[in-house]
Amino acid sequence: MKNKTLATEFILLGFSKDFSINVTLFVLFFLIYVMTILLNGLIINIVVLNPQLHTPMYYFISKLSFIDLCNSSSAVPKMLMDLLSTRRTISLMACLTQVNILLLIGSTECLLLVLMAYDRCLAICLPLHYPVLMRWSMCHRLTALIWVFSFLAIVLPLLLMPVTLCYPNQINHFMCESLAVLKLSCDRNYMKERVIFLLSFITILIPFSFIIMSYTCIILSVLKIKAAGRAKAFSTCTSHVTVVALYFGTGMVTYLGPSPEKSSNYGKYASIFYIIIAPFLNPLIYSLNNGEVKKTFKKLLKCVISK
Repeated sequence: MKNKTLATEFILLGFSKDFSINVTLFVLFFLIYVMTILLNGLIINIVVLNPQLHTPMYYFISKLSFIDLCNSSSAVPKMLMDLLSTRRTISLMACLTQVNILLLIGSTECLLLVLMAYDRCLAICLPLHYPVLMRWSMCHRLTALIWVFSFLAIVLPLLLMPVTLCYPNQINHFMCESLAVLKLSCDRNYMKERVIFLLSFITILIPFSFIIMSYTCIILSVLKIKAAGRAKAFSTCTSHVTVVALYFGTGMVTYLGPSPEKSSNYGKYASIFYIIIAPFLNPLIYSLNNGEVKKTFKKLLKCVISK
């Protein structure tokens, strides 16, 4: 009967029971989180303040920075508190809310990366038609569409399939990740796992396939360009390829890898990359070797110092 007792509070096991290890992880993750907030906030302000960056590419970059802020802030603050706490508990409502927020933001970021690949594909493969195909009204509609689609296709089906969670109420994770929480389901019905696998297929594998197709078209078009222009064309896409490899790779390991019954820790450590590392690296990758971004940053720095 104990296994059928409904749980209203959950214990997040986190990384380790060793306090010294947790303190080290707290310092490391705290510094990364602070830099994530500062760098992504800086990218958003730079894109807004510099009229020369008011292009679809930088528009999508600013949206990516906003999503990264939401993605990191949905889990990292709670994780930081738990690293220094002996009572790592979370209520049922807070846990389920975090699950839905993480799924919404994660699927939206996957689709946004598809839009960014599509944008670069049009800019390189169809440069003359690009201003018409990727006009501002289309950019706004596409970004609104991916938010609506993520909610209707990912979050809403799970809301219509409520999960009853039972004891033992220990979640082997540092956050309420969907697969880790699902292991506490009272019933042994695997339908919900299959639904999550199907939703992961829709939001990870299909977008990743579209991105591969986009870059295949880009490579074929770049190969037709004279040698002098190839380096510049490839450099505009290098940052996006890096983000895609990091984000989708760890997402596939978590949601499309071996059954969670076979490994209890691989998902927890893989999620560090798309919850903590990727939001930190994205602004660094996109602003690296970018003259306009650096120029705007220097102007902002001079304004702050002068005041």
